[in-house]
Amino acid sequence: MDRTLTLSFSCPDASGIVAAVSSFVAQHKGWITEASQHTEHELGRFFMRMEIKASSLDFPPEAFGPHFSPLAQQFGLEWTLSDSDQPRRVVLLCSKQEHCLYDLLARQVSQDFRFIVPCVVSNHEAHRKVVEAHGIPFHYVPVTPENKHAAYRRMEQIFRDEKADLIVLARYMQVLDEELCRNFAGKIINIHHSFLPSFAGAKPYHQAHRRGVKLIGATCHFVTPELDEGPIVEQDVIRVDHSDTPDDMVQLGKDIEKVVLARGLRAVVEDRVLLAGHKTVVFR
Repeated sequence: MDRTLTLSFSCPDASGIVAAVSSFVAQHKGWITEASQHTEHELGRFFMRMEIKASSLDFPPEAFGPHFSPLAQQFGLEWTLSDSDQPRRVVLLCSKQEHCLYDLLARQVSQDFRFIVPCVVSNHEAHRKVVEAHGIPFHYVPVTPENKHAAYRRMEQIFRDEKADLIVLARYMQVLDEELCRNFAGKIINIHHSFLPSFAGAKPYHQAHRRGVKLIGATCHFVTPELDEGPIVEQDVIRVDHSDTPDDMVQLGKDIEKVVLARGLRAVVEDRVLLAGHKTVVFR
């Protein structure tokens, strides 16, 4: 597969942004293989994602920043550049439930999309053998009411040591503290076991069953200090009816959680998700 550079940015909306950025790429012999754009009128901001064939540029990829910075400053761009030769490093957090963890481990092996799991962190020992069988380090970090601050500072150090680009809560059943959420803002995604906003608290599928719902779903979202209020990345639902038991709903819920988390993670690692205030712009 050809090496590509993905340029993503947002900026105050104005005339001439697309022309200026496209002209910059063309002036340096660049070959644009994909481009998407969107204006968020309520915010007055413009969003764009552009893939460029790395070998087509007349400078090496590591020189992109110095060449592009003057243009970025002119339009006030908040921009990032990623390189397809440098897969995202994704640390997985899990507890006792295994379905999302195992699914993402399998996707890394098959390279369903490009990412690397440098380690797995858990507050339980349950999945150590499976993780280590994949050749991935497993960190057991127990979390109790008495040690929460120390536990989360240890986890932060692990994230930094592993140079984590992203952290994924693969059904991690602890609430991250505010300091960790702020220190890694925009870098933590979670899978929520319902179609937010919906049934909160324990046993959501049992609550849904008692209410006779006809749709159950899952939500992938960024983690913020406000519990389950972060910008939404991906959602989906599946139809159920009166014949489904709570156990049926749990199993169906697990299936859709895996799919929604994988879709959300893929969108993030491919730079298709840009934050827009309390919302997201997700380019397909």
